[in-house]
Amino acid sequence: MSAFILSDIFIYPVKSLAGIRVSQWDVVETGFRYDRQWMLIDEEGKFLSQRTLPKMALIQTRLTDTDLILSMPSHSDLSVPLHPQEGAIIKSTVWDDCCDAQHVSNEADDWFSKVLDAPCRLVYLPTETKRGVDLTVATEIDHVAFSDAFPFLLVSENSLNALNAALDMPVEMARFRPNLVISGCDAYAEDTWREIQIGEISFRLPKPCDRCGIPALNPQTAELTKEPLTTLSKLRKWENKIYFGQNALHNQHGELKIGDSVKVNEIGDKQPPIL
Repeated sequence: MSAFILSDIFIYPVKSLAGIRVSQWDVVETGFRYDRQWMLIDEEGKFLSQRTLPKMALIQTRLTDTDLILSMPSHSDLSVPLHPQEGAIIKSTVWDDCCDAQHVSNEADDWFSKVLDAPCRLVYLPTETKRGVDLTVATEIDHVAFSDAFPFLLVSENSLNALNAALDMPVEMARFRPNLVISGCDAYAEDTWREIQIGEISFRLPKPCDRCGIPALNPQTAELTKEPLTTLSKLRKWENKIYFGQNALHNQHGELKIGDSVKVNEIGDKQPPIL
């Protein structure tokens, strides 16, 4: 089958904060290295996101060799180590999943609580914590960090182009927070992909991504808009859910880089079955 191209790579070190575009990145057990390795939780240990705290979208993230740097206008930067050495273990939940997370620091809690004007704590997923993926679509060796459910989200450039052609004002790919962006294929071609290979790493695509309200949030301003969800609800709705992009599981570790060839090894019926 035709070979396509990996045109963009994004990582999101802290769940629901701004992401980072990179030209190449390591793939480890849980997905991209440091992707969703950190998470903000409330006083009950439940994850926090842009759904309830839109200002999270405005907090920028940056990685150095030793630290994660958090930035917000009108606030001094916060720096936390990439590999915290100590911290209390806190039972933390992502939707219905509960896992052991490591508290980062009181300093980080104070910074985020002040920036977001809400009590919150920053936690880290230690290497000894293994968070599995739904076994109805994955295997026991598949693991994920603090992503909602899967290690990777894949979207094609032309799927976004097709959506934008139906909108009065185009939206950026950042609205959909993908990890992998593919160029050269038809719009929504990824709906039929079941197994692909990007560079030296193969992937399974077991389930399409049903979208919450986050794509309606402008990542540049944190303002809520009606689009693109209003239009997507007309174009990409199935069984009362809106779909855009495909979840993916990786079979190997290694490195991916922009420009890697993408080979489709197996196709199937459309997921979701939208004509």
